[in-house]
Amino acid sequence: MPIKNRFAETHAEITGWRRHLHQYPELLFDVHETAKFVEQKLREFGITDITTGIGRTGVVAVIEGKTNTSGRTIGLRADMDALPIHEATGLEYASKIPGKMHACGHDGHTAMLLGAAQYLAETRNFDGRCVLIFQPAEEGGGGGNEMVKDGLMDRWDIHEVYSIHNMPDHPVGEFAIRPGALLAATDQFDIVIEGQGGHAAAPHEAIDANLAAAHVLVALQSIASRNVDPIKQVVVSVSTLRSDTDSYNVLPQQVILRGTVRTLADDIRALTEERLRAVVTHTAAAYQCTAEITYHGGYPVTVNHEENTVFAADAAESITPGVWRDTPPIMAGEDFSYMLNARPGAYIMIGNGDGPTVHHPKYDFNDDAIPAGCSWFAEMVETRLPAA
Repeated sequence: MPIKNRFAETHAEITGWRRHLHQYPELLFDVHETAKFVEQKLREFGITDITTGIGRTGVVAVIEGKTNTSGRTIGLRADMDALPIHEATGLEYASKIPGKMHACGHDGHTAMLLGAAQYLAETRNFDGRCVLIFQPAEEGGGGGNEMVKDGLMDRWDIHEVYSIHNMPDHPVGEFAIRPGALLAATDQFDIVIEGQGGHAAAPHEAIDANLAAAHVLVALQSIASRNVDPIKQVVVSVSTLRSDTDSYNVLPQQVILRGTVRTLADDIRALTEERLRAVVTHTAAAYQCTAEITYHGGYPVTVNHEENTVFAADAAESITPGVWRDTPPIMAGEDFSYMLNARPGAYIMIGNGDGPTVHHPKYDFNDDAIPAGCSWFAEMVETRLPAA
C-alpha cells in the first residue's frame, strides 16, 4: 500500500491544521486551546465518543470499526505540547506567542493523527476499536505517565499502542525504527558543593568550591570512560555551573552544578547514579568541600516490543519502501515509554528532511511528511485489526 489517495486529497487541509496549531503553541499541561481544537475536529469527523481531561488535559477518542468480532483495541498516540523557545523561523505562520514555539514537531504529530482519524472515521474498514490518544506535557511534564495513571490502558481496554516522531536529517516521509531500546532514560541531577568563601588574593585562607566543582565536572566523565562497558551507551552532561558570586576577587562559598544522565538500560542507569554519587562526594572531599546531591529519576527507556516493531516496520514498508529497521538508538528521551511499559507497542521515526534539528529556534515540521505519517497511523489500525 503506497500513501493512501485520501491523504493526498486532504494534504492541504491537514497542513492547514498543523500551521494553525503552530501559531498557537501551549506548554506542558496548559494545552487547553489545543485540546479544544482537537475535540472540535474529531466531532466534525463524526466521532462522538470523546473524553477530555485524561492525564489532566489529554483527549481520548474512540472510533469503532465496521465490526468488532476481534474484541481488540489499538491505541494511537500524538503529543500536543510545545517548548519555551522564542521562534526565529520568520515563517508566515510562525508562533504568535512570544517565548513559545512548536520546536519539536508536536503540531505535526497531532495534525497527522487528526488526518488519520478523519480517514478512519470515514472508512471504518477494520474489525475492532481504534483509540486516539492526544497527550499533553511530553516535554518534561510526564503527561504520558499521567494518562496511564488515569486509567488510559484499562479504561479503554487498549491491547497495543503506537506512536510516531519526526526525525530531522532523515529523508522526508521515510521511516526508521529498531526493536528494543530506541530512546534513553532521562535523569537529572543537582549538585551543591559547599566550601568556605574568601578573598581571591588569599586562597589559602578559603576552601575553594570552584576548584572542587571543576574537578567534579571532569571526574564525572570517568563514569562513561571507566565504569561503563564501552559497548553500552551513557551520557553524563553538566549543563549548568554557577557560583554564588560574580565578583573578580571573591571565592564563592557555594557552587551549583546541574545536568542530565542518559542511559539505554536499567542496570547502566542504576550504576551511573551510584557512581555519580560516589565520584561527586569523594572528589569534593578531596578538596575539603562537601557535596549535596539530589538525583531526579526521569522518563524510563523507550523500549520497542520486538514483535510490534516488526508490525510497525512492515506497515511503514508498505507506504515508503526502504525502512531503516535497525536505526541507532537516540539519547533523547520520550514519555511514550510509560505507555510502552503498560502495553506492547512500538515507536517509529519519520523523516523530516534537511534543516535545523528539534528544540532549535529555527526548526519547523516538514508538511511533506504528513501523507506518509497519516498513512502509517491508518495502516497500523487496518493491518492489526483486519476487516472481518
